[in-house]
Amino acid sequence: MSLKLNGFDRMAASSSSVSPETPHIPLTSHPILAQSPPVPIHVVTDASQLPAEFLDPSPERPLVVGFDCEGVNLCRHGSLCVMQLAFPDAIYLVDVIQGGKAVMDVCKPALESSHVTKVIHDCKRDSEIAYSLIKKQEGHTKLPDDYISFVALLADPCYCGISYLEKEEVRVRLRQDPDFWTYRPLSELMIRAAADDVRFLLYIYHKMMEKLNQRSLWYLALRGALYCRCFCMNDNDYADWPSLPPIPDELIGDSDTLEEILSVLDVPPGKMGCVIGRRGASILSIKKSCNAEIFLGAAKGPPDKVFIIGPIKQVRKAEAMLRGRMLDL
Repeated sequence: MSLKLNGFDRMAASSSSVSPETPHIPLTSHPILAQSPPVPIHVVTDASQLPAEFLDPSPERPLVVGFDCEGVNLCRHGSLCVMQLAFPDAIYLVDVIQGGKAVMDVCKPALESSHVTKVIHDCKRDSEIAYSLIKKQEGHTKLPDDYISFVALLADPCYCGISYLEKEEVRVRLRQDPDFWTYRPLSELMIRAAADDVRFLLYIYHKMMEKLNQRSLWYLALRGALYCRCFCMNDNDYADWPSLPPIPDELIGDSDTLEEILSVLDVPPGKMGCVIGRRGASILSIKKSCNAEIFLGAAKGPPDKVFIIGPIKQVRKAEAMLRGRMLDL
């Protein structure tokens, strides 16, 4: 099944009809896309429908793709239903329910390949870090626990400057029915929402890469590697993982360039409530006191663990404060 979306026009190359209902994203009114040709959207149930260069990643053909997933309770124990891949000339919606394990197995090499850059929002806050680094370069102050949603990122005039009101409609449906993404055939709303979640990622990626300076690019790579270690834990202390990105030679000695580390604290049974505090007051207070990022494993990460990322002194300070909370009666 293939669809073409260009602003308000849609054509379906399948036996099922597509409603001409106007989408909430005014693509044709936006200068970025007004002159672009129609963007095909392919619903994929078989590997033969995916680009050959994606299925066979190569250092001679590096790729950058927008990436997102939809499903039920997406985490290590959840169910994946749709995987979205945005290329410059097409969007592919991999239907994991219809395609099954076979279609996922053929995607695995590309998803694990360093020759395929996956652009994701927010991939445990990688894109937020990129956004905040750019704002910092422009003289803005990062607030504690600062957060940039995908909708807010799209609305920022420095990037797309468009409204994505339809996202809220999908969120409402998910709250009403957590199995929303399991239903087949995929409805027009499902196809449109899945495609819209990746449609602008490549444009935003290239805009961000233009704005980031050398220090910020290093910092982003370092933070990304540390974040991955938070939510992809293993038993060998990441011995088989690539090394963390070293400080570039040009930045050694720069007072603003500090070595950063990851610390993982085990929380004793029954003590996570002490760490969090009433309405989050305890953890928010610690975050405000330390220049470090603090994450809780909770339901969608390793349970009973707290992850701290930041300069060594700030991480040690956060560790001490967290351990003090764990001792509270």
